[in-house]
Amino acid sequence: MLIIKEMNKQGNTYTFIYSVVLVVIVATLLAIISLSLKPLQLKNISNEKRQNILSSVNISSTAAESITLYNKYITSSFIINEKGEKLEGDAFKVDIALEYKKPVSDRKLPVFVADIEGKTKYVLPVYGAGLWGAIWGFVSFNEDKNTICGTIFDHESETPGLGAKITTANFQNEFKNKKIFENDDLKSISVKKGGGAKGDYEVDAISGATITSRGVQAMLANYLSCYKQFLNSK
Repeated sequence: MLIIKEMNKQGNTYTFIYSVVLVVIVATLLAIISLSLKPLQLKNISNEKRQNILSSVNISSTAAESITLYNKYITSSFIINEKGEKLEGDAFKVDIALEYKKPVSDRKLPVFVADIEGKTKYVLPVYGAGLWGAIWGFVSFNEDKNTICGTIFDHESETPGLGAKITTANFQNEFKNKKIFENDDLKSISVKKGGGAKGDYEVDAISGATITSRGVQAMLANYLSCYKQFLNSK
């Protein structure tokens, strides 16, 4: 800094060196702040994931109580492949966004097992594409591995008031008690445009958000097909 003080402050060299030094200082400070905040960010991400898993089995929680409730209700977790075979690893640490980019045969598929008032539930993550970006969530099944217990959906950048409504209870509650198998054939869930959804395999689409609604349908069909062998095993 002494060299800079002694230089001609009106010259181009001074301006250039001063700018470089300032950029280096600012970049260093930002890097330090980012590193210091990373543990807190990772903690928040983990808490949100626990809250979402719990929400899919209709257990509400705050970030502060998510660990306690997760440990209470989630009795086990494991990873499988599309053949239903168990793999080594921690299911909670699987990054579903990264797995989505892989061929189905190479994906690691997490399974979370819950005990809700003595009844077994199976929680599976799902991931796909909406209108403007990624959509994702968790779907839980009753012990029959066919009837949906609950869902939780989220998105990256869907339109507020339209596609973003996939996060609302009104939309998510439509999936409760729907089924994905007819005999042993995977039907998944159809998101029906224009209302009038009926039966065990249809829900109403979000009005004005056709592409996002279709994205949810495709997401469920894609990811639940990966779990078909597991869900078919009784």
